[in-house]
Amino acid sequence: MFDKPTLADLRRTAQQLGMNPSDAYLEAALRITGPLAAAYAALDAASDELPPVKYPRDSGHRPGEAENRHGAWYVKTAIKGAPGGNLAGRRVALKDNVCLAGVPMMIGAKLLEGCVPEVDATIVTRILDAGGEIAGKAVCEYYCVSGGSHTSETGPVHNPRKRGYSAGGSSSGSAALVAAGEVPMAIGGDQAGSIRIPASFCGIVGMKPTYGLVPYTGIAPLEITLDVVGPMTATVADNALLLEVLAGPDGLDSRQRGVKVTSYTDGLNGGVKGLRIGVLNEGFGHPNSEPDVDAKVRAAAQRFSRLGAVVSDVSVPLHALGFPIWAGIRNDSCPITLLETNGAGTAHEGVYVPELVEAAGRWRGRADEFADTVKIACLFGKYTLDRYGGRYYAKAQNLRRRLRAAYDAALQAHDLLLLPTTVMKAQPIPGTNATPEEITRRSWEPVRNTCPFNVTGHPAISIPCGTEDDLPIGAMLVGRHWDEATIYRAAVAFERSGDWRTF
Repeated sequence: MFDKPTLADLRRTAQQLGMNPSDAYLEAALRITGPLAAAYAALDAASDELPPVKYPRDSGHRPGEAENRHGAWYVKTAIKGAPGGNLAGRRVALKDNVCLAGVPMMIGAKLLEGCVPEVDATIVTRILDAGGEIAGKAVCEYYCVSGGSHTSETGPVHNPRKRGYSAGGSSSGSAALVAAGEVPMAIGGDQAGSIRIPASFCGIVGMKPTYGLVPYTGIAPLEITLDVVGPMTATVADNALLLEVLAGPDGLDSRQRGVKVTSYTDGLNGGVKGLRIGVLNEGFGHPNSEPDVDAKVRAAAQRFSRLGAVVSDVSVPLHALGFPIWAGIRNDSCPITLLETNGAGTAHEGVYVPELVEAAGRWRGRADEFADTVKIACLFGKYTLDRYGGRYYAKAQNLRRRLRAAYDAALQAHDLLLLPTTVMKAQPIPGTNATPEEITRRSWEPVRNTCPFNVTGHPAISIPCGTEDDLPIGAMLVGRHWDEATIYRAAVAFERSGDWRTF
């Protein structure tokens, strides 16, 4: 309930703002803001405006070790949807930043334990309307701030292809469950590569759709201008099918502007003959690139050529600026979204989930509990905001237009761009006594090629293109905005050309 401020409350607030008003001035402020206090009290009295929950369910259960071998499940459920539809008979796991009414949610953080949303995300309703079954909530990384699979309070998620190695993050559980064959489909979220990185590490298919194609309603945000949600599957055809169910405006998410939807399964048999694929030079040879990863992706380019595509090299020098731009946006917004607004964010219309906002507010007095990835990001973001007042967020937002234009220019001459998804294969999971340096390095080292396309909003898919040391290697195809269909057309042709595990 809203508490009307006292003179002492306003005095403390003034001091935090660097003001030194007299008591007389603060008494006047109390009188002036009286109507505002009454307005907040009126909001308390009004019922909330939340979408209805359509399908019955129970709260699920926390699986024991015997039925959670990879540490990938947070909660198991069996929520049935409509009796028929495009997803009839398909089980889908949700990343645990997606609201599922009546089912616990913790986003990898102990301080959120006990949070039970009363709403379904739009994509949950769409899956159930299409006849799918929600199989449960997949473990995700602590507040989704990690490209590794070692920061969740529930413990590490192991790569099903090689135990003891990272499954990637932050959609770690989603990728592991698909790779292990426990579900054919899962939902992931992607703000820096969190669909594509685990897809690459685990050898599955992960699509980051065009920004705004899939409604983010009812999903915990990190940064409003970066947040994307999309499908993670064992096959390209299933990925296209799931995106067909998920895509399109919901009338609630104000980030969905100019959305263009098509049938992504219709063109899967088109082949790649004549398709122009540009191999992005700047995606290779990073300081931490593994030679075998670069070699396998270049071999994938040659395979596309043999399949009939027109393959050539292309250069986008600004690709190297992608990480700095992403960092300016992401790091400056971190303390605002995660701390000041308790994970809700601001400046967007849509559904705000009261239970989640209230639970996220428990960080006050408990910030030492944060995972190192979150703690250090918040420390640095708070410093840059206090010292520079959002200057770098503003400049990064301006520069994203230049980067987007650079990729768009390359995509005028090419239908798709090809580059390694991650610059290395899955790495060993840090031990329980790992230093903050190792924990954070393992979290951020895979993002160099993925995060630029979060900045620009282009759709990008990771498909497996080979293995080395029993660890998958992912190739990333990037397309024009709203042209997921062409990406799927190329990806399925590659998939059908042979067993990627032997490439």
